[in-house]
Amino acid sequence: MLGITATVGVAVMLLFLSACGGKGKKLAEAIDENDSLPDMRTTGVTSLVSDSGMIRYKILTEEWLIYSKRNPPYWAFEKGVYLEKFDTLFHVDASIKADTAYYYEKKKLWELRGNVHIQSQRGDRFDTELMFWDQDKEKIYSDRFIRIEQPERILTGYGFESNQEMTEYQIFNNTGIFTVEDAASADTAAAH
Repeated sequence: MLGITATVGVAVMLLFLSACGGKGKKLAEAIDENDSLPDMRTTGVTSLVSDSGMIRYKILTEEWLIYSKRNPPYWAFEKGVYLEKFDTLFHVDASIKADTAYYYEKKKLWELRGNVHIQSQRGDRFDTELMFWDQDKEKIYSDRFIRIEQPERILTGYGFESNQEMTEYQIFNNTGIFTVEDAASADTAAAH
């Protein structure tokens, strides 16, 4: 009985050794840059960003990941981000909120995704699902549905382009222009 057990044990070992000794990919070759871990992971972030020696922005996020070895390198805010822009007297004059955001350092490009809400310096509110902010070109744009609420009217459409202050903008493929009174009347009529 011991001979049969020993023979079976040797046969199993030979099978395992031959399976492990094949010409398969080495582990290091099987890992590519997309499998890499972030170079930095920070949680519970409140960060102040200065421009020309003045504090101009505040960033709040639950998690901030930096991938500097990816191509292209980027920052990831996959658990949401909230940004505030300050005027020279440190009053909040604009804010941005999104479910997810990516910042591509070399391009100086922000990609905001999911429930993007922006309050502009003039008080206009912008809502969309995808928006880009190109800091080099000083331009904000989207190709998705957008809703802009101004004090006197609501604008909707597909596609949008603006200066980065969001004071001069254009909506492409307009789907509606509603005065605030008309929108309030429609809401009241729908409730009855």
